Amino acid sequence: MNGDSVIARSGPSLDVVICAYTDARWGQLSASIESMRRQTIAPGAVILAIDHNPELFQRVRAAFPDVLVVQNQEVRGLSGARNAGIAAGTSEIIAFLDDDATAAPDWVARLAAGYADESVLGVGGEIIPVWSTGSRPPWLPAEFDWVVGCSYRGLPERVRPVRNLIGCNMSFRRRVFAEVGGFRSGIGRVGTRPVGCEETELCIRASQHWPSGVILYEPRARVHHYIAAARERWSYYRARCYAEGISKALVSRLVGRSAGLASERRHLSRTLPMGALRALSDLATHRDPWGLARAGAIVAGVTFATAGYVRASFAAAPNLTT
Repeated sequence: MNGDSVIARSGPSLDVVICAYTDARWGQLSASIESMRRQTIAPGAVILAIDHNPELFQRVRAAFPDVLVVQNQEVRGLSGARNAGIAAGTSEIIAFLDDDATAAPDWVARLAAGYADESVLGVGGEIIPVWSTGSRPPWLPAEFDWVVGCSYRGLPERVRPVRNLIGCNMSFRRRVFAEVGGFRSGIGRVGTRPVGCEETELCIRASQHWPSGVILYEPRARVHHYIAAARERWSYYRARCYAEGISKALVSRLVGRSAGLASERRHLSRTLPMGALRALSDLATHRDPWGLARAGAIVAGVTFATAGYVRASFAAAPNLTT
């Protein structure tokens, strides 16, 4: 075994890719890598993909000799970094963990167990927010925790098929990438720009290629996601919701509006109205003064996302590549 990857190769054939672009998250990145060393079943390899930051690349190679460190050779962005990690691995399953998240000790085992059925294309799990200020913003509705990259109210509470996984905690069979391609550049996050949906587009693309395939949500496969103070603010919420609308418009162009908005229609017609009523009930029944703010945030979030979607729907199509 070479010096770039000395983490024990035992248990299921599963590699873990962690992407990083800045040393401002060094503490979180170190904790993320450490959580891989505490797994009950060691991953085949831990691959750290650096997004266009040569100084960070050199620093992590020196600091983590038991991790395989690679560089994104595609255009700058999270999609390219993930693709670099995929190319560097060899295992049958490829899992993804954010550089500001830590995995529970049984995370690898839980994800790998989900592939017992050959129809399963991908498995992801619950993402629990760790608020840098010590507690969640009282105005933020749980239905919108996706804004900070975490699991949100409306996701299954038991193992169930879903349309797509969330990037902070997801895995796929290698053959998914071999047959339908990698993550598309032009959709996902670049640096701190609050866009996303590259994993949504990939999941839909895979499901369209294998109509009988399953994307599985396993809530017991847990990670804890650190939320920086800047992402706990109303300004970030507004920008992230607006950017989500833009991203959904781009995804709809690629996979069709019906597939691209199927989960959003259900969330909009069922989960969000119940969330608004719950928030107002908190105000009336429990005298929670933030109940009205949460109800208002739900309405505002939908409005911002719709505005982004409409704008992007009429804009010229960007260059989207895999």
